[in-house]
This record gives sequence, C-alpha cells and structure tokens, in this order.
Amino acid sequence: MGSGNSTLHDLPNNVYLKRFVSTEVITSNDPFWNQLLSFSMKLKNTVADNRLLEESVEPLFKTLLNNSSTGNLSSLLQVFLSRSRELKASAQLENRVFTWQTFNALFLLRCIIKLLLQVLSEDEAIAVLQTIPSGKTGKPKEDNSILVEQFATSLVEIIVDVPLSNITYDLHVEATTTLIVLISSHIFAIGTCPRHLILRMLLSGKPTIHAYLLVKILLKRIMSRDLPPSRDEGGSIILGIASGLWNVLTLGMSSEEEEKKEETELPRLASQSLLLLLILVNHCTSEKLIHNPYRTALLSAQNFQDPAENTQSQAVATFKIEYPTLYSTLYSYIPVDQVTLLVYVLLHKNSDFRTYVLSRTDIETLVVPILKTLYNATDSTSHHIYMSLIIILILSEDDSFNKTIHDIFLNDISWYTERPISQISLGGLLILVVIRTITFNMNKMRDKYLHTNCLAALANMSSQFRSLHPYVCQRIVNLFETLARKHTKLSEALKQSENLIDGSETDISDVLSDISVLEEVLRMVLEILNSTLTHQLAHNHNLIYTLLYNKHHFQLFSSHPNFEDVTQNIEVILNYLMTKLETKTSDPTVKDVQEIIKEGVLHLPRERLKKFPELRFKYVEENEPEDFFIPYVWTLVYHCSGLYWNVKKITLFDPHPSDR
Repeated sequence: MGSGNSTLHDLPNNVYLKRFVSTEVITSNDPFWNQLLSFSMKLKNTVADNRLLEESVEPLFKTLLNNSSTGNLSSLLQVFLSRSRELKASAQLENRVFTWQTFNALFLLRCIIKLLLQVLSEDEAIAVLQTIPSGKTGKPKEDNSILVEQFATSLVEIIVDVPLSNITYDLHVEATTTLIVLISSHIFAIGTCPRHLILRMLLSGKPTIHAYLLVKILLKRIMSRDLPPSRDEGGSIILGIASGLWNVLTLGMSSEEEEKKEETELPRLASQSLLLLLILVNHCTSEKLIHNPYRTALLSAQNFQDPAENTQSQAVATFKIEYPTLYSTLYSYIPVDQVTLLVYVLLHKNSDFRTYVLSRTDIETLVVPILKTLYNATDSTSHHIYMSLIIILILSEDDSFNKTIHDIFLNDISWYTERPISQISLGGLLILVVIRTITFNMNKMRDKYLHTNCLAALANMSSQFRSLHPYVCQRIVNLFETLARKHTKLSEALKQSENLIDGSETDISDVLSDISVLEEVLRMVLEILNSTLTHQLAHNHNLIYTLLYNKHHFQLFSSHPNFEDVTQNIEVILNYLMTKLETKTSDPTVKDVQEIIKEGVLHLPRERLKKFPELRFKYVEENEPEDFFIPYVWTLVYHCSGLYWNVKKITLFDPHPSDR
C-alpha cells in the first residue's frame, strides 16, 4: 500500500504496512499516514476476493497483534476520526483526495477489526483498538478510553450527514459495512458470557442521537437502490488526479457491473443498508435490559402524505417515509431473503404500514412473489419459507384481505407448472400454494409448526372462500385424502405393534405421537371445509361438486370420536344433495348435478347445520424471539454481505445447513 497501485500478493512485503505493524511507534500526526493511505487496490466486493485479502495480510496481522503495545492501531483510528470530522465539508467541496484517503483509512480499520473479532474476545479487541502508544508518560488521554464509541458514532454520522454522491458512494458502502463488522462479535461469541459492548454502545451511547435519522436514511438507501457511479464518468473517488501518483480506486462494482447482476439482487449500498437495519432492529427486542431506539424508530415510521409536513424537526419521536416507494421496493425484491424479513417486521410490528398494505388495490404485487417463493421451496432456506408463510398468515388475519383476494384474477401464472391455469383468483392461487407447502413439509421438512401456520392461514381465509376454481377444490380434497390414507396406515401399524409380543414401547409411543399430530391436521382440514360450507355455501358450487364426487373419503370419519362433530355439517349438506340427485329418473349428467347443487344450496334448511365459532388464528411470536431472529439475521449477513467469514470461528449458527 502507500503511493501507487497495490495487489494482494504484494501486501506482505509492502513497506508502509510493514512499518505500520512494526515496533515503531507512529503518532497520529505523523506524515506517514498520508503515505500509507495513498493506495488503490483492484478488489471486487466478493467473498472470494475478501478471503484472498484476509489470507494475504494474515502474517502482517499477526505481527500487528504481537506489537499492539505500540498503539499504532489507535493512532490510525484517531487519524480516521480527525478526517471524518472534516468529511462533510470536504465532500461538499468535492475534495476527492481527502475523501479517498479517508475511505482507505476506514477500509484498513474494517479489515483489521474483523480479524481482531475473529481471534479475540470483544473486550480484548476493544482494548487493542484503544491502546495508548507505549513510551508515553503521564495519564492516558481521556478520549482514548471511548475511542471505539467515537468511531461507531463517526460511522453513523458519515451515513446520516455526508451527502451521497459519485465521490462518496464507496465511502457510504464502507461505513455501512464497517458498522456491520463492528457488531459481528455475535457471530464468534468468544468467551463464556459475551457482553456485546459495541452493540450496547450503538443502542445506548452517543450514536443513539441519530437513531431515528439513521433508520430513515437506511430505508431511503434501500428504497432508492442507487447504483455505484460509472468509473468512466468521474465515479472514482480519485479519477482526474493528474500527477499519476495515484491510480483509480476500483474497490466495489461499477454501475455497469451492478446492472448485470440478477434483477432480484439489491445494489450493494442498498443491500448493506438492509443488512445493517435488520441487525439493529432484531437485537434487544424485548427491551427488558436496554431500549432499542432503532427498532422503535422503524416500528413507528409513518406514511409521508403531505410534503409540507416534511419540515418537521428531527427531534420529533417519529419520522415519515414514502410508503408507496417502500412498498414498490419491497414487492420488487421480495424473493430476496432479507427483504422478506423486513416485510415481516414491518407488517407484524408497524400497524400504520400494515394498514397501508392492506388498503392497496394491487395487493397481488406483494402476495404473488411470496407465493412464488413458497412454490419454489427447494430453492430457499427453511427460514425464508417460514417467514414467507408468516407474512401470509398475518395478512389473513384481516377480513378485507380474505375477501379481496377472491376478486382479483390472475392470468397465465407461468411459474406454476403442476398444471396450466389460464385464469385463477389470487385467493385460489394462494390456497394451491399453501396446500403444496403442506405437502412439501410432510415429505421433506416434517415441521409441525409449518403445518400449523399453513392451516391457520387457510382457516382464517376459509369463511371467505368463494367461487373456487375446480382444480383448487380438487387439491383441497386431495389433501384430505392423502392425510386420511396416512391415518389409516398409521392406525394399522399401531394395531400390529400392539399385537406383537416383542413390540417395543418406544415404537408404539412414536406411532401414537404421529397419529396425534396427523389427527390435529385432519381436524383442521375438516374445520376449514366446514367453515367454507357454513359461510359461503351458495358461492362454492365447484367445491360441493368435488365433495360429492369424493363423499366416500369423508364417511370413514363421520363416526370417529375425534371428527364426528366437525363432519356433521359436511354430511348433512352432502346427504341432502344426494337425496335431490336420487330423485332423477336417469343417471344425471355433470350439468344436471351442477344445476341440482345450485338449486339445492338455496333451499337447504339452515337449521340443520350446527353452528361453530368462526375460525380465527393470530400469529404470535415465541417468548424468546431473539433465539430465532438473531442467528437468522447473522446467517443472512454471512451469505449476503460479500464479506468472508471464517467458518471455523463461527459459533452462533451452522454456516452450511443442509437446507441451504
């Protein structure tokens, strides 16, 4: 590094880096820093390149760690802090060299801090960062003890105060990425009881002054989806320097390279902003020990309606965001795992946003991509499938949603390949995909909670099922038939186990457990059918026709003590219509049957039907949601940040789960 162009292979022998990690004490006002920070490096933000970088500098890092008493790292930190304080004015004046060298200082710090947190506890890493240069006399400077907090604050201030431009784009990406790295001790959690001091600094220290503004800016970064500047349009931080001493900085992608990425991938600044936002709002969610101002900010964000109101002071304990733009971004990128998680957080915890989404007349723009994710479950993680389904469950808690989805018709759903469907209601497609998810879960994942949430969503919607497509009706009945066959097989297996002299109690217990779970699912399916027939009998001729055709499957359960009550209405309706059919002198045609159904449902004595409470299920998070969400968020960081994380050091989650 230093003046000129550096390559990864040159780094171990770089004279400036060797001096930086040596036993020589370098104060923060030494001219050396201008030399060290005058480097450019052609490095793409990929896991492979970042891994190669870390492996290349490992010998230098070990030397730095051994010589940490010099305080050179602390001096570098102070150099960055000094520059960051002047950065806003410099950016406005388009001082490319100053911005470039500040970026380089931050890049060096980010790389070093990441390595520190992988090999030291957070307490030890902070101590190294704040080490007073050896050989100094007198008391340590007061500001040195809070150097890391000042560093975290300066990163936040870069994001919220420094204008985003071609010159500062890379700097914004680096500041956001460095904040992610600063909090990453969660991944490694070295020590028996990690205190996560840096996270606490962000949640309760000086950075909280900007909490609401930071959340707003991160959301805006996600919504604007800014591409990095084109390198041939003055986008490089240092392009245009005539001396030839410096070369063009190409750390990161150009706008052209970003445009070549898949359409479902967010540009880097938006992606890193989203990851940082998810980290900040998913820690300390219960607020038992510490208040999380970032979470409060996100959950209280309101819709920006009147432009005149945007002049409100930042001191107001909320902020407004353009919901239409946010909604458009979210549905455009909902196949991205981390976007799905953000949608979940907003829908579940921000009542204003949920109300806005449910009031949309184009709700299919959000729901259809979610259904596509569920349909292609084998291409997604179990977490992504689960969160997609929970979003459907949350939406299904609203009666207007359950009604509206049957009034929205979709044409040519090409990704649904099980059967060509030229036209189907959004409600019908939703039922098809949720039933397919249940089937997938039975065969692959065997997750009881996934079953429960799938059925809960269908149950919430069941009283509004209307004009269902014949194929949808067939899939509902096929689901019941599949479950019924499994129940029969398990019941037979139980009898055989009980009759065997050497049948183990464990085997019998396992079969009984499987039967119990299966009967819960069967009963839920029957309750869904009962709810639909009770509330929408006159609007479901296709469903009744399918039930009549498969009547024998339901008769087997009408006398079962666990099902006889919930099958009663189904039996009454089908028997009544069968009686009408039997009055025909000849075999009725399909058209005859349909006509009899249409007329019969209008004259069916309603007093014969047993009344049941309307099915209502509400999603509730577990008592300790962080046990699920914190590993989930950091898994997303591991896979999506572009950074290299040493799998041997990770303790929070399995970096390579079987379903990834």
